[in-house]
Amino acid sequence: MAFFKKFINKISNDDSSKVMETAYFGTVKPDPNFNGQNDAAKLKKAIETKGVDEATIVEVIAKRSNAQRQQIKEAYQQSTGKPLADALKKALKSDFEEVVLALLMTPPEYDAFEMKRAMKGLGTKEAVLSEILGTRSNKEITAMKNTFKEGYGQLLDEQIKGEVSGDLENTLLALCKATRSEDHNIDDGLAKSDAKALFEAGENRVGTVCSVLIDVLTTRSEAQLCKIFQHYGKYSKQGLAKVLESELHGDLEDCLMALVKSAWNKPAFFAEKLHLAMKGLGTNTDTLTRIIVSRSEIDLLKIIQEYKRMYGKPLQEAILQETSGDYEKILLTLCGTQ
Repeated sequence: MAFFKKFINKISNDDSSKVMETAYFGTVKPDPNFNGQNDAAKLKKAIETKGVDEATIVEVIAKRSNAQRQQIKEAYQQSTGKPLADALKKALKSDFEEVVLALLMTPPEYDAFEMKRAMKGLGTKEAVLSEILGTRSNKEITAMKNTFKEGYGQLLDEQIKGEVSGDLENTLLALCKATRSEDHNIDDGLAKSDAKALFEAGENRVGTVCSVLIDVLTTRSEAQLCKIFQHYGKYSKQGLAKVLESELHGDLEDCLMALVKSAWNKPAFFAEKLHLAMKGLGTNTDTLTRIIVSRSEIDLLKIIQEYKRMYGKPLQEAILQETSGDYEKILLTLCGTQ
């Protein structure tokens, strides 16, 4: 946490601009020798084996791309007449089951599932809502909203309205619109005026005008936000991250900080969340599973690199220390070799 705060505080002094990248930074790649029917048969045998053959399940499920897993599900349904997820749910248990079932979902299905779970029962897990809505692209949020409606018969924004209130509700609903700018071109003049507006709304007055913070952080592109952070340093010695920490508190602070951190360095944001999930007594396996599964075909390779840079040891080493059994094996398989 402290390391990342120092990193965030460098924002105002850093003149580097974000570069568009097209390389693949996922750790899970399609199997070049893929055969859906063969994999479905392997899984059927593994499930029916006395005591369940977990090693084969890990080998098949964690070493195929999400698109390939969808084909395995179809092949399994055709050959057995039963859904693969149902068969695995009966055969597996605990955290290992959670990972396997998560990997069988499409990315929009998994995001929708996690959003629904965060709002289910007593108490809402606001940090999960902020993490997902604050780090997904407009296309990903739109796909998640459509899947949420199809799967749960409810509109995501209506569900959010019923679970949270005030400025946090306004922030999450603004993100839920999926209309945030994704332009990689930077408007320096707008960045200067936004930086000044943020300063005037927060640090330079008694009481923070949250609407200004919310508007800027939920509508500007990540590249634009980075430029705003740099200009903010001309008005403030503290830097925007420090100001948010001192001016705000609770779930709203966490949400807006997530937007600041992920705009500046998304892999570092996720690396910090993984570190906090494994820090202290007990491990937050829900967070561990969600991040490793959801980022495995996007930027998990970068998250692993950032984790090593920020905490001085490989993510895989931390997983070995904090988890065990088949759950440990499948997470390590998803992370790939060190």
